[in-house]
Amino acid sequence: MAAVVFVLVALVVLALLASVHRYVWRRFVGDTTAPGSTLRTVGTVAAFVLPLLSLGAMTSGRIGAPFWLQQALAWPGFLWLACLMYLTLALLVGEVVRPVLGRVLARRDAAAATHATAGTGTSGTAVDGTLAATASATRPRTEELVPAGRTCPSTSADPAPATAPAAEPGPEAVRDTERADPSAPADARPAAPAPGITHPSRRLFVSRVVGGAAAAAGLATVGYGTANVLRGPSVQRVTVPLAKLPRAAHGFRIAVVSDIHIGPILGRAHTRRIVDTINSTSPDLVAVVGDLVDGSVADLGSAAEPLAGLRARHGSFFVTGNHEYFSGAEQWVNHVRELGLLPLENARVEMGGFDLAGVNDIAGETEGQGPDFVRALGDRDRGRAAVLLAHQPVVIHDAVEHGVDLQLSGHTHGGQLWPGNYLAELANPTVAGLERYGDTQLFVSRGAGAWGPPVRVGAPADVTVVELASRQA
Repeated sequence: MAAVVFVLVALVVLALLASVHRYVWRRFVGDTTAPGSTLRTVGTVAAFVLPLLSLGAMTSGRIGAPFWLQQALAWPGFLWLACLMYLTLALLVGEVVRPVLGRVLARRDAAAATHATAGTGTSGTAVDGTLAATASATRPRTEELVPAGRTCPSTSADPAPATAPAAEPGPEAVRDTERADPSAPADARPAAPAPGITHPSRRLFVSRVVGGAAAAAGLATVGYGTANVLRGPSVQRVTVPLAKLPRAAHGFRIAVVSDIHIGPILGRAHTRRIVDTINSTSPDLVAVVGDLVDGSVADLGSAAEPLAGLRARHGSFFVTGNHEYFSGAEQWVNHVRELGLLPLENARVEMGGFDLAGVNDIAGETEGQGPDFVRALGDRDRGRAAVLLAHQPVVIHDAVEHGVDLQLSGHTHGGQLWPGNYLAELANPTVAGLERYGDTQLFVSRGAGAWGPPVRVGAPADVTVVELASRQA
């Protein structure tokens, strides 16, 4: 049954992607280029190649493709997904602008045509008058045409003389007639152009203007979001008062980092930037709350090595996220331990003024390694403050039940790509920041890396220094 559901969902997703690509092709290529042109050929080829690159980027890691191939597919494939999203959003806005711009141009053309027509009519009347006067002055009289000694033929002898067929009146004459007799019947006037018909050149102009603006807006947004990721996380600070925290622990600083996502795109240099950012805050403790990697230790072990440079008075701690269970969680737990981080696998340690606990991610349940709150918190002294590391915010209700004072989480990326934050709100109690649930406070980090497209829009990457405050101080 699960396999059938998976296939149906996959088919729906593929159909949706095909429809969106068709729409984007039509607006950017079909409406703006001539059939058979080089630009249309290039655009059509891109419309087939780019989605294939995206599918390859999303599936190559899961099927165990060589790491070099994952890297080759990841940048263009994932970046195109971000471009597709923002290009589509920009085009949808353009659908509102398109008819408005068309009407403005139509009115402008109509006004220009009316002005030109009025000028042509006045000029034509003057010219006709001049020509008529000239013809009258130069026309020979009848008697001048009759030779001497002959008489002009009598009209009675020719009651119906042949006459030249009357010429059809020109546009100027018709306009003069209308001005002279406004009451002339409508069928005697020239037919006006049919309303509502868009001139082909105008339609092409509108398509190119709207398409060009949408392309500029979409690509600029992706470029801005990519720069946000590549320059590394910023430092945020938040103070969290805890009722049970002793005076001696007042001001204890925990550097919280989540969702680093070392992978085919974000490698060793990315890890180094994050480590340098954390060390610059001189924390008392470092908490890495899951989704460290997207790949195996064999492929990414060296990219994670800068983590050995983390510096904190009370050490660095790690809990698993859902992506660790896609990448070989047991191997990664062992590797981070070798790098000097202490994994908290449903475990607890006592710090100077509080208990620090950690639970495995929910995704570990498929391997019999899910979160175990009883093991991590069941036998502790509830008179002491407790800080819990848990990757996903959704376990906050278990934390409340077990008397946790502060839960530190990640997973949401703050939405990562606006308007993805609205979708993230549907699946998580808190998307980013600090909120209270009963006697328990929950802080959710936006994360320091990115999953999929290396792009962040409306949710900048961060490392947050959580400073614990004692109410007794």
